[in-house]
Amino acid sequence: MKRYALGLDYGTNSCRSLIVDLADGRELTGAVFTYPSGEAGVLSNPHDPNCARQHPQDYLDGLATVTDAIRQARDVEPGFDPADIVGIGVDTTGSTPMPVDADGTPLAMKPEFHDDLDAMAWLWKDHTSHAEASEIRQQAADLRPHYLDQSGGTYSPEWFWSKVLHCRRAAPRVFEHAYSFVECCDWIPAVLAGDTTPDRLARGVCAAGHKAMYSADWGGLPDAEFLEKLDPALAELRPRLYDRAATSDRPAGRLSAAWAEQLGLQPGIAIAVGAIDAHMGAVGAGITEGTLVKILGTSSCDMMVQPTDGEITDIPGVCGIVDGSILPDCYGIEAGQPAVGDLFLWFVKHLVPDRYGATLDEKFAALADAAYAQKPGEHGLLALDWNNGNRSILADARLTGLIVGQSLHTEAHEIYRALIEATAFGALTIIEHMEEHGVRVREIVNCGGLATKNPLLMQIYADVTGRPMKVSRSEQTCALGAAVFGAVAAGAFPNVARAQAAMCGIREHVFEPDTDARKVYDELYDLYRRLHGAFGTTSSPGTLHRVMKALVHLRERQRGEYCA
Repeated sequence: MKRYALGLDYGTNSCRSLIVDLADGRELTGAVFTYPSGEAGVLSNPHDPNCARQHPQDYLDGLATVTDAIRQARDVEPGFDPADIVGIGVDTTGSTPMPVDADGTPLAMKPEFHDDLDAMAWLWKDHTSHAEASEIRQQAADLRPHYLDQSGGTYSPEWFWSKVLHCRRAAPRVFEHAYSFVECCDWIPAVLAGDTTPDRLARGVCAAGHKAMYSADWGGLPDAEFLEKLDPALAELRPRLYDRAATSDRPAGRLSAAWAEQLGLQPGIAIAVGAIDAHMGAVGAGITEGTLVKILGTSSCDMMVQPTDGEITDIPGVCGIVDGSILPDCYGIEAGQPAVGDLFLWFVKHLVPDRYGATLDEKFAALADAAYAQKPGEHGLLALDWNNGNRSILADARLTGLIVGQSLHTEAHEIYRALIEATAFGALTIIEHMEEHGVRVREIVNCGGLATKNPLLMQIYADVTGRPMKVSRSEQTCALGAAVFGAVAAGAFPNVARAQAAMCGIREHVFEPDTDARKVYDELYDLYRRLHGAFGTTSSPGTLHRVMKALVHLRERQRGEYCA
Protein backbone atom coordinates (compact mmCIF):
# COMPACT_ATOMS: atom_id res chain seq x y z
CA MET A 1 0.00 0.00 0.00
CA LYS A 2 1.41 3.37 -1.04
CA ARG A 3 1.56 6.19 1.49
CA TYR A 4 2.54 9.80 0.90
CA ALA A 5 2.94 13.03 2.85
CA LEU A 6 2.34 16.57 1.66
CA GLY A 7 4.77 19.36 2.55
CA LEU A 8 3.67 22.99 2.20
CA ASP A 9 6.56 25.44 2.12
CA TYR A 10 5.76 29.18 2.31
CA GLY A 11 8.89 31.12 1.39
CA THR A 12 9.66 34.79 0.97
CA ASN A 13 8.58 35.05 -2.66
CA SER A 14 6.53 31.92 -3.34
CA CYS A 15 4.99 28.81 -1.87
CA ARG A 16 5.38 25.18 -2.89
CA SER A 17 3.51 21.90 -2.46
CA LEU A 18 5.61 18.73 -2.40
CA ILE A 19 4.24 15.17 -2.43
CA VAL A 20 6.71 12.64 -0.98
CA ASP A 21 6.66 8.83 -1.03
CA LEU A 22 7.11 7.66 2.57
CA ALA A 23 8.83 4.46 1.49
CA ASP A 24 11.98 6.06 0.09
CA GLY A 25 11.61 9.86 0.11
CA ARG A 26 10.99 10.01 -3.63
CA GLU A 27 9.51 13.39 -4.49
CA LEU A 28 6.70 12.97 -6.99
CA THR A 29 6.21 16.61 -7.77
CA GLY A 30 6.64 20.15 -6.54
CA ALA A 31 4.12 22.76 -7.67
CA VAL A 32 5.06 26.43 -7.17
CA PHE A 33 2.97 29.59 -6.76
CA THR A 34 4.60 33.02 -6.93
CA TYR A 35 2.90 35.56 -4.70
CA PRO A 36 1.22 38.18 -6.90
CA SER A 37 1.23 41.13 -4.48
CA GLY A 38 3.97 43.76 -4.49
CA GLU A 39 7.35 42.88 -5.95
CA ALA A 40 7.76 39.08 -5.85
CA GLY A 41 5.22 39.00 -3.05
CA VAL A 42 6.83 41.68 -0.88
CA LEU A 43 4.90 44.88 -0.18
CA SER A 44 7.16 47.81 0.59
CA ASN A 45 7.12 51.49 1.38
CA PRO A 46 9.18 53.55 -1.10
CA HIS A 47 10.03 55.96 1.72
CA ASP A 48 11.50 53.31 4.02
CA PRO A 49 13.70 50.40 2.89
CA ASN A 50 13.14 48.75 6.28
CA CYS A 51 9.50 47.94 5.44
CA ALA A 52 8.60 44.45 4.13
CA ARG A 53 5.02 43.14 4.34
CA GLN A 54 2.91 40.46 2.65
CA HIS A 55 -0.79 40.08 1.92
CA PRO A 56 -2.33 37.05 3.68
CA GLN A 57 -4.58 36.42 0.69
CA ASP A 58 -1.45 35.39 -1.22
CA TYR A 59 -0.99 32.57 1.30
CA LEU A 60 -4.52 31.29 0.73
CA ASP A 61 -4.19 31.58 -3.04
CA GLY A 62 -1.00 29.56 -2.78
CA LEU A 63 -2.96 26.53 -1.58
CA ALA A 64 -3.90 26.03 -5.23
CA THR A 65 -0.46 24.42 -5.54
CA VAL A 66 -1.89 21.37 -3.76
CA THR A 67 -4.28 20.58 -6.60
CA ASP A 68 -1.50 21.36 -9.09
CA ALA A 69 0.81 18.93 -7.30
CA ILE A 70 -1.85 16.21 -7.30
CA ARG A 71 -2.41 16.68 -11.01
CA GLN A 72 1.32 16.47 -11.70
CA ALA A 73 1.67 13.40 -9.48
CA ARG A 74 -0.94 11.59 -11.54
CA ASP A 75 1.08 12.37 -14.65
CA VAL A 76 4.39 11.02 -13.28
CA GLU A 77 2.96 8.01 -11.41
CA PRO A 78 0.01 6.24 -13.02
CA GLY A 79 -2.36 5.03 -10.39
CA PHE A 80 -1.45 7.75 -7.89
CA ASP A 81 -4.37 8.29 -5.53
CA PRO A 82 -4.48 11.46 -3.36
CA ALA A 83 -6.40 9.39 -0.82
CA ASP A 84 -3.03 7.81 0.02
CA ILE A 85 -1.72 11.15 1.38
CA VAL A 86 -1.80 10.56 5.13
CA GLY A 87 -0.36 13.76 6.59
CA ILE A 88 0.38 17.42 5.93
CA GLY A 89 3.22 19.57 7.26
CA VAL A 90 3.55 23.34 6.94
CA ASP A 91 6.53 25.66 7.15
CA THR A 92 6.60 29.42 6.59
CA THR A 93 8.96 32.34 7.02
CA GLY A 94 9.30 33.73 10.50
CA SER A 95 8.88 35.75 12.47
CA THR A 96 6.00 36.75 10.20
CA PRO A 97 3.14 37.76 12.51
CA MET A 98 -0.14 39.24 11.38
CA PRO A 99 -2.85 41.14 13.25
CA VAL A 100 -6.12 39.16 13.31
CA ASP A 101 -9.66 39.62 14.62
CA ALA A 102 -11.39 37.40 17.18
CA ASP A 103 -12.16 34.80 14.49
CA GLY A 104 -8.55 34.71 13.33
CA THR A 105 -9.24 36.60 10.12
CA PRO A 106 -6.26 38.78 9.19
CA LEU A 107 -7.17 42.44 9.30
CA ALA A 108 -5.68 42.85 5.82
CA MET A 109 -8.52 40.70 4.47
CA LYS A 110 -11.20 43.01 5.87
CA PRO A 111 -12.43 45.80 3.54
CA GLU A 112 -11.54 48.64 5.89
CA PHE A 113 -7.89 47.54 6.01
CA HIS A 114 -7.46 46.19 2.48
CA ASP A 115 -4.72 48.64 1.42
CA ASP A 116 -3.20 49.26 4.85
CA LEU A 117 0.43 48.08 4.94
CA ASP A 118 0.30 47.91 8.73
CA ALA A 119 -2.58 45.41 8.64
CA MET A 120 -0.60 42.97 6.49
CA ALA A 121 1.65 40.13 7.57
CA TRP A 122 4.89 41.65 8.85
CA LEU A 123 7.46 39.67 6.87
CA TRP A 124 10.52 38.26 8.63
CA LYS A 125 12.86 40.79 7.02
CA ASP A 126 10.85 43.84 8.04
CA HIS A 127 13.25 45.99 10.11
CA THR A 128 10.98 48.94 10.91
CA SER A 129 10.98 48.00 14.59
CA HIS A 130 14.72 48.40 15.16
CA ALA A 131 14.18 50.98 17.93
CA GLU A 132 11.70 48.72 19.73
CA ALA A 133 14.08 45.76 19.46
CA SER A 134 16.81 47.77 21.16
CA GLU A 135 14.40 48.83 23.88
CA ILE A 136 13.24 45.24 24.50
CA ARG A 137 16.81 43.98 24.67
CA GLN A 138 17.82 46.68 27.16
CA GLN A 139 14.80 46.12 29.41
CA ALA A 140 15.33 42.36 29.36
CA ALA A 141 19.01 42.82 30.21
CA ASP A 142 18.02 45.00 33.18
CA LEU A 143 14.97 43.11 34.47
CA ARG A 144 14.83 39.58 33.00
CA PRO A 145 18.30 38.63 31.74
CA HIS A 146 17.26 34.97 31.52
CA TYR A 147 14.87 35.97 28.70
CA LEU A 148 17.93 36.74 26.57
CA ASP A 149 19.78 33.52 27.41
CA GLN A 150 17.98 31.54 24.71
CA SER A 151 18.16 34.34 22.11
CA GLY A 152 21.89 34.94 22.02
CA GLY A 153 21.82 37.86 24.44
CA THR A 154 19.92 40.15 22.09
CA TYR A 155 16.55 40.84 20.53
CA SER A 156 15.98 41.51 16.84
CA PRO A 157 13.65 43.79 14.84
CA GLU A 158 12.89 40.65 12.81
CA TRP A 159 11.16 39.08 15.82
CA PHE A 160 7.64 38.99 17.23
CA TRP A 161 7.54 41.46 20.14
CA SER A 162 9.51 44.14 18.29
CA LYS A 163 6.96 44.12 15.48
CA VAL A 164 3.94 44.03 17.76
CA LEU A 165 5.25 46.92 19.87
CA HIS A 166 6.07 48.95 16.77
CA CYS A 167 2.56 48.29 15.44
CA ARG A 168 1.14 49.55 18.73
CA ARG A 169 3.12 52.81 18.50
CA ALA A 170 3.17 53.55 14.78
CA ALA A 171 -0.18 52.02 13.72
CA PRO A 172 -2.50 52.34 16.76
CA ARG A 173 -5.65 51.88 14.66
CA VAL A 174 -4.46 48.48 13.48
CA PHE A 175 -3.36 47.45 16.97
CA GLU A 176 -6.67 48.48 18.52
CA HIS A 177 -8.67 46.46 15.98
CA ALA A 178 -6.45 43.39 16.39
CA TYR A 179 -7.79 40.80 18.82
CA SER A 180 -4.49 38.95 18.63
CA PHE A 181 -1.36 38.42 16.54
CA VAL A 182 -0.65 35.06 14.89
CA GLU A 183 2.50 33.76 13.22
CA CYS A 184 2.04 32.68 9.62
CA CYS A 185 3.34 29.19 10.47
CA ASP A 186 0.56 28.79 13.04
CA TRP A 187 -2.16 30.35 10.91
CA ILE A 188 -1.88 28.12 7.81
CA PRO A 189 -2.39 24.82 9.72
CA ALA A 190 -5.35 26.43 11.51
CA VAL A 191 -6.84 27.50 8.18
CA LEU A 192 -6.59 23.94 6.87
CA ALA A 193 -8.13 22.58 10.06
CA GLY A 194 -11.07 24.95 9.69
CA ASP A 195 -10.65 26.89 12.93
CA THR A 196 -8.45 30.00 13.08
CA THR A 197 -9.80 31.23 16.42
CA PRO A 198 -6.69 32.65 18.15
CA ASP A 199 -7.69 31.20 21.53
CA ARG A 200 -7.84 27.66 20.12
CA LEU A 201 -5.30 27.30 17.32
CA ALA A 202 -2.06 25.41 17.98
CA ARG A 203 1.06 27.51 18.44
CA GLY A 204 4.42 26.02 17.48
CA VAL A 205 7.36 26.14 19.86
CA CYS A 206 9.68 26.95 16.96
CA ALA A 207 8.38 30.47 16.31
CA ALA A 208 7.37 30.95 19.94
CA GLY A 209 10.78 30.09 21.35
CA HIS A 210 13.04 31.69 18.76
CA LYS A 211 11.01 34.83 18.08
CA ALA A 212 8.64 35.53 21.02
CA MET A 213 10.77 34.79 24.14
CA TYR A 214 8.64 31.74 24.96
CA SER A 215 9.94 29.08 27.33
CA ALA A 216 8.24 26.54 29.55
CA ASP A 217 10.95 27.35 32.12
CA TRP A 218 9.31 30.70 32.88
CA GLY A 219 5.70 29.82 32.20
CA GLY A 220 5.45 30.59 28.50
CA LEU A 221 5.64 34.12 27.11
CA PRO A 222 7.24 37.07 28.95
CA ASP A 223 5.32 37.89 32.09
CA ALA A 224 2.70 40.64 32.25
CA GLU A 225 4.82 42.89 34.49
CA PHE A 226 7.68 42.85 31.99
CA LEU A 227 5.36 43.58 29.07
CA GLU A 228 3.55 46.35 30.95
CA LYS A 229 6.81 48.21 31.47
CA LEU A 230 7.25 48.22 27.69
CA ASP A 231 3.64 49.24 27.06
CA PRO A 232 0.50 48.46 29.11
CA ALA A 233 -1.22 47.43 25.87
CA LEU A 234 1.18 44.49 25.53
CA ALA A 235 0.24 43.22 28.98
CA GLU A 236 -3.42 43.49 27.99
CA LEU A 237 -2.69 41.57 24.77
CA ARG A 238 -0.86 38.72 26.51
CA PRO A 239 -3.99 36.74 27.62
CA ARG A 240 -5.16 36.77 24.00
CA LEU A 241 -1.97 35.07 22.81
CA TYR A 242 -1.03 31.66 24.28
CA ASP A 243 0.41 29.87 27.29
CA ARG A 244 1.58 26.65 25.65
CA ALA A 245 3.40 25.77 22.45
CA ALA A 246 3.95 22.38 20.83
CA THR A 247 6.64 20.62 18.80
CA SER A 248 6.00 19.88 15.13
CA ASP A 249 5.75 16.11 15.54
CA ARG A 250 2.32 16.74 17.11
CA PRO A 251 -0.92 17.26 15.18
CA ALA A 252 -2.20 20.83 15.07
CA GLY A 253 -5.55 19.52 13.84
CA ARG A 254 -7.22 17.52 11.10
CA LEU A 255 -8.02 18.60 7.57
CA SER A 256 -11.52 20.09 7.46
CA ALA A 257 -14.16 18.72 5.12
CA ALA A 258 -14.37 22.06 3.28
CA TRP A 259 -10.66 22.25 2.54
CA ALA A 260 -10.49 18.53 1.77
CA GLU A 261 -13.10 18.97 -0.94
CA GLN A 262 -11.41 22.09 -2.32
CA LEU A 263 -7.95 20.50 -2.43
CA GLY A 264 -8.95 17.01 -3.52
CA LEU A 265 -7.74 15.31 -0.32
CA GLN A 266 -9.33 13.09 2.30
CA PRO A 267 -10.93 14.86 5.28
CA GLY A 268 -9.37 14.16 8.64
CA ILE A 269 -5.75 13.98 7.46
CA ALA A 270 -3.34 14.93 10.25
CA ILE A 271 -1.84 18.41 10.01
CA ALA A 272 1.43 18.85 11.89
CA VAL A 273 2.12 21.87 14.11
CA GLY A 274 3.77 24.49 11.92
CA ALA A 275 7.33 25.76 12.14
CA ILE A 276 9.72 28.22 10.49
CA ASP A 277 11.01 27.16 7.07
CA ALA A 278 14.70 26.93 7.98
CA HIS A 279 14.03 24.66 10.94
CA MET A 280 12.00 22.23 8.86
CA GLY A 281 14.61 22.55 6.13
CA ALA A 282 17.20 21.33 8.61
CA VAL A 283 15.07 18.25 9.28
CA GLY A 284 14.66 17.66 5.54
CA ALA A 285 18.45 17.80 5.19
CA GLY A 286 18.81 15.06 7.78
CA ILE A 287 20.04 17.11 10.74
CA THR A 288 21.40 15.27 13.74
CA GLU A 289 23.86 16.11 16.52
CA GLY A 290 27.10 17.48 15.04
CA THR A 291 25.55 18.36 11.68
CA LEU A 292 25.45 22.01 10.68
CA VAL A 293 22.71 22.51 8.11
CA LYS A 294 23.03 25.65 6.03
CA ILE A 295 19.82 26.68 4.28
CA LEU A 296 21.01 28.93 1.47
CA GLY A 297 18.35 31.07 -0.17
CA THR A 298 17.46 34.75 -0.01
CA SER A 299 19.09 34.62 3.40
CA SER A 300 21.15 31.94 5.13
CA CYS A 301 20.03 30.04 8.20
CA ASP A 302 22.53 27.88 10.08
CA MET A 303 20.90 25.15 12.16
CA MET A 304 22.29 22.72 14.74
CA VAL A 305 20.85 20.50 17.49
CA GLN A 306 22.10 19.35 20.87
CA PRO A 307 20.30 16.66 22.94
CA THR A 308 18.45 18.08 25.92
CA ASP A 309 19.92 15.43 28.21
CA GLY A 310 23.39 16.94 27.74
CA GLU A 311 24.93 20.27 28.67
CA ILE A 312 24.71 23.41 26.57
CA THR A 313 25.98 26.89 27.29
CA ASP A 314 24.57 30.23 26.21
CA ILE A 315 25.87 31.30 22.80
CA PRO A 316 25.86 35.08 22.36
CA GLY A 317 24.82 36.34 18.95
CA VAL A 318 22.76 33.35 17.83
CA CYS A 319 19.04 33.59 17.07
CA GLY A 320 17.96 31.23 19.79
CA ILE A 321 18.56 28.01 21.67
CA VAL A 322 15.12 26.49 22.00
CA ASP A 323 13.97 23.13 23.35
CA GLY A 324 12.20 21.20 20.58
CA SER A 325 12.33 23.87 17.89
CA ILE A 326 13.97 21.58 15.31
CA LEU A 327 13.87 18.04 16.71
CA PRO A 328 11.90 16.89 19.74
CA ASP A 329 14.14 16.20 22.74
CA CYS A 330 16.87 18.43 21.32
CA TYR A 331 17.79 22.06 21.69
CA GLY A 332 17.51 23.77 18.33
CA ILE A 333 20.26 26.33 17.67
CA GLU A 334 19.68 28.95 14.97
CA ALA A 335 22.13 31.44 13.50
CA GLY A 336 22.39 32.97 10.05
CA GLN A 337 22.99 35.80 7.63
CA PRO A 338 20.06 38.00 6.52
CA ALA A 339 21.27 38.59 2.94
CA VAL A 340 22.85 35.94 0.73
CA GLY A 341 20.76 35.28 -2.37
CA ASP A 342 19.15 38.68 -1.83
CA LEU A 343 22.61 40.26 -1.86
CA PHE A 344 23.57 38.67 -5.16
CA LEU A 345 20.19 39.47 -6.71
CA TRP A 346 20.46 43.13 -5.67
CA PHE A 347 23.88 43.39 -7.27
CA VAL A 348 22.95 41.68 -10.53
CA LYS A 349 19.60 43.42 -10.84
CA HIS A 350 20.82 46.96 -10.25
CA LEU A 351 24.55 47.18 -10.96
CA VAL A 352 25.64 44.61 -13.55
CA PRO A 353 25.88 45.99 -17.11
CA ASP A 354 23.96 44.43 -19.99
CA ARG A 355 27.17 43.21 -21.66
CA TYR A 356 26.97 40.27 -19.23
CA GLY A 357 23.55 39.29 -20.62
CA ALA A 358 20.03 40.47 -21.36
CA THR A 359 18.28 38.59 -18.55
CA LEU A 360 19.06 37.97 -14.90
CA ASP A 361 19.76 34.30 -15.59
CA GLU A 362 22.17 35.18 -18.39
CA LYS A 363 23.96 37.69 -16.19
CA PHE A 364 24.31 35.24 -13.31
CA ALA A 365 25.72 32.59 -15.66
CA ALA A 366 28.22 34.98 -17.25
CA LEU A 367 29.35 36.35 -13.89
CA ALA A 368 29.88 32.84 -12.55
CA ASP A 369 31.94 31.78 -15.58
CA ALA A 370 34.17 34.85 -15.35
CA ALA A 371 34.52 34.62 -11.56
CA TYR A 372 35.41 30.92 -11.75
CA ALA A 373 38.41 31.79 -13.91
CA GLN A 374 39.90 33.99 -11.17
CA LYS A 375 42.23 32.87 -8.42
CA PRO A 376 41.42 33.76 -4.79
CA GLY A 377 42.56 37.30 -4.04
CA GLU A 378 43.22 38.14 -7.69
CA HIS A 379 40.50 40.82 -7.76
CA GLY A 380 41.99 42.70 -4.78
CA LEU A 381 38.56 43.17 -3.17
CA LEU A 382 37.10 42.52 0.25
CA ALA A 383 33.46 42.97 1.24
CA LEU A 384 31.26 42.91 4.33
CA ASP A 385 28.01 41.02 3.67
CA TRP A 386 25.81 43.35 5.71
CA ASN A 387 23.50 44.84 3.08
CA ASN A 388 20.55 43.67 5.18
CA GLY A 389 22.27 44.03 8.54
CA ASN A 390 24.11 41.36 10.50
CA ARG A 391 22.12 38.57 12.16
CA SER A 392 24.91 36.44 13.61
CA ILE A 393 27.09 37.01 15.47
CA LEU A 394 26.68 40.77 15.90
CA ALA A 395 22.86 40.77 15.84
CA ASP A 396 22.70 44.32 14.49
CA ALA A 397 20.14 45.04 11.78
CA ARG A 398 21.42 48.62 11.34
CA LEU A 399 24.79 47.61 9.92
CA THR A 400 25.30 48.10 6.17
CA GLY A 401 27.37 46.67 3.33
CA LEU A 402 30.93 47.57 2.40
CA ILE A 403 33.34 46.82 -0.46
CA VAL A 404 37.03 47.72 -0.13
CA GLY A 405 39.69 47.69 -2.83
CA GLN A 406 37.81 48.93 -5.90
CA SER A 407 39.65 50.69 -8.70
CA LEU A 408 38.80 52.04 -12.14
CA HIS A 409 39.66 48.59 -13.48
CA THR A 410 37.30 46.64 -11.23
CA GLU A 411 34.89 44.41 -13.18
CA ALA A 412 31.39 43.31 -12.21
CA HIS A 413 32.33 39.63 -12.00
CA GLU A 414 35.10 40.51 -9.56
CA ILE A 415 32.63 42.24 -7.27
CA TYR A 416 30.28 39.27 -7.62
CA ARG A 417 33.02 36.91 -6.47
CA ALA A 418 33.94 39.23 -3.60
CA LEU A 419 30.30 39.25 -2.42
CA ILE A 420 30.19 35.44 -2.47
CA GLU A 421 33.44 35.36 -0.52
CA ALA A 422 32.02 37.84 2.00
CA THR A 423 29.08 35.53 2.72
CA ALA A 424 31.54 32.64 3.05
CA PHE A 425 33.62 34.62 5.57
CA GLY A 426 30.42 35.38 7.46
CA ALA A 427 29.60 31.68 7.47
CA LEU A 428 33.06 30.81 8.82
CA THR A 429 32.64 33.41 11.57
CA ILE A 430 29.48 31.62 12.69
CA ILE A 431 31.13 28.18 12.59
CA GLU A 432 34.08 29.34 14.69
CA HIS A 433 31.73 31.06 17.14
CA MET A 434 29.67 27.88 17.58
CA GLU A 435 32.73 25.78 18.27
CA GLU A 436 34.17 28.36 20.67
CA HIS A 437 31.02 27.83 22.74
CA GLY A 438 31.19 24.06 22.81
CA VAL A 439 29.02 23.07 19.83
CA ARG A 440 31.18 20.85 17.62
CA VAL A 441 30.59 21.00 13.87
CA ARG A 442 31.26 17.46 12.59
CA GLU A 443 29.87 17.95 9.08
CA ILE A 444 28.17 20.62 6.98
CA VAL A 445 25.15 19.87 4.82
CA ASN A 446 23.90 22.60 2.51
CA CYS A 447 20.45 22.92 1.00
CA GLY A 448 18.28 25.45 -0.78
CA GLY A 449 18.43 26.93 -4.24
CA LEU A 450 21.96 28.32 -3.98
CA ALA A 451 23.37 25.02 -2.75
CA THR A 452 21.97 23.07 -5.70
CA LYS A 453 22.40 25.66 -8.45
CA ASN A 454 25.57 27.62 -7.65
CA PRO A 455 28.68 25.38 -7.71
CA LEU A 456 30.94 28.45 -7.57
CA LEU A 457 29.46 29.42 -4.23
CA MET A 458 29.77 25.87 -2.87
CA GLN A 459 33.42 25.61 -3.88
CA ILE A 460 34.27 28.99 -2.37
CA TYR A 461 32.52 27.98 0.87
CA ALA A 462 34.60 24.78 0.96
CA ASP A 463 37.82 26.69 0.28
CA VAL A 464 37.12 29.46 2.82
CA THR A 465 36.03 27.14 5.65
CA GLY A 466 38.48 24.34 4.86
CA ARG A 467 35.62 21.85 5.24
CA PRO A 468 33.83 19.59 2.75
CA MET A 469 30.49 20.97 1.60
CA LYS A 470 27.83 18.29 1.32
CA VAL A 471 24.53 19.01 -0.43
CA SER A 472 21.13 17.59 0.46
CA ARG A 473 19.63 15.20 -2.07
CA SER A 474 16.40 17.18 -2.15
CA GLU A 475 16.14 20.55 -3.84
CA GLN A 476 13.17 21.32 -1.57
CA THR A 477 14.38 20.46 1.91
CA CYS A 478 11.99 22.85 3.67
CA ALA A 479 8.98 21.24 2.02
CA LEU A 480 10.53 17.80 2.58
CA GLY A 481 11.02 18.56 6.27
CA ALA A 482 7.39 19.67 6.46
CA ALA A 483 6.38 16.36 4.83
CA VAL A 484 8.50 14.49 7.41
CA PHE A 485 6.56 16.12 10.24
CA GLY A 486 3.26 15.53 8.44
CA ALA A 487 4.11 11.82 8.26
CA VAL A 488 5.12 11.64 11.94
CA ALA A 489 2.03 13.57 13.07
CA ALA A 490 -0.08 11.07 11.12
CA GLY A 491 1.58 8.12 12.91
CA ALA A 492 3.29 6.79 9.77
CA PHE A 493 6.61 6.75 11.68
CA PRO A 494 7.18 6.42 15.42
CA ASN A 495 9.55 9.39 15.52
CA VAL A 496 11.34 11.97 13.37
CA ALA A 497 14.62 10.04 13.20
CA ARG A 498 12.89 7.04 11.61
CA ALA A 499 11.14 9.29 9.12
CA GLN A 500 14.42 11.04 8.23
CA ALA A 501 16.13 7.68 7.67
CA ALA A 502 13.45 6.74 5.15
CA MET A 503 12.91 10.09 3.44
CA CYS A 504 16.16 12.12 3.51
CA GLY A 505 19.57 11.77 1.85
CA ILE A 506 22.80 13.44 0.65
CA ARG A 507 24.06 13.86 -2.93
CA GLU A 508 27.02 11.83 -4.05
CA HIS A 509 29.14 14.83 -5.11
CA VAL A 510 30.89 16.65 -2.27
CA PHE A 511 32.74 19.96 -2.73
CA GLU A 512 36.20 19.38 -1.24
CA PRO A 513 38.38 22.32 -0.11
CA ASP A 514 41.42 23.26 -2.21
CA THR A 515 44.53 23.54 -0.03
CA ASP A 516 46.18 26.32 -2.03
CA ALA A 517 42.99 28.37 -2.16
CA ARG A 518 42.54 27.93 1.58
CA LYS A 519 45.94 29.48 2.29
CA VAL A 520 45.00 32.66 0.40
CA TYR A 521 41.58 32.77 2.01
CA ASP A 522 43.17 32.54 5.45
CA GLU A 523 44.93 35.82 4.66
CA LEU A 524 41.72 37.41 3.37
CA TYR A 525 39.75 36.13 6.35
CA ASP A 526 42.17 37.82 8.73
CA LEU A 527 41.45 41.11 6.93
CA TYR A 528 37.71 40.38 6.98
CA ARG A 529 37.83 39.88 10.75
CA ARG A 530 39.53 43.27 11.13
CA LEU A 531 36.79 44.97 9.12
CA HIS A 532 34.17 42.93 10.99
CA GLY A 533 35.46 44.17 14.33
CA ALA A 534 36.12 47.76 13.28
CA PHE A 535 32.72 48.44 11.70
CA GLY A 536 30.62 46.00 13.72
CA THR A 537 31.78 46.55 17.31
CA THR A 538 32.70 49.37 19.66
CA SER A 539 35.43 47.36 21.40
CA SER A 540 37.75 46.81 18.44
CA PRO A 541 40.92 48.99 18.30
CA GLY A 542 40.36 51.84 15.87
CA THR A 543 36.62 51.20 15.86
CA LEU A 544 34.60 52.71 13.00
CA HIS A 545 31.28 51.60 14.47
CA ARG A 546 29.70 55.05 14.19
CA VAL A 547 30.26 55.37 10.45
CA MET A 548 27.53 53.05 9.20
CA LYS A 549 25.01 54.16 11.81
CA ALA A 550 25.67 57.84 11.08
CA LEU A 551 25.09 57.27 7.37
CA VAL A 552 21.81 55.44 8.05
CA HIS A 553 20.66 58.24 10.36
CA LEU A 554 21.56 60.86 7.77
CA ARG A 555 19.68 58.96 5.07
CA GLU A 556 16.58 58.68 7.24
CA ARG A 557 16.69 62.36 8.11
CA GLN A 558 17.09 63.54 4.53
CA ARG A 559 14.49 61.18 3.09
CA GLY A 560 12.01 61.63 5.89
CA GLU A 561 11.73 57.84 5.99
CA TYR A 562 8.68 56.37 7.65
CA CYS A 563 6.99 53.01 7.70
CA ALA A 564 4.87 51.75 10.58
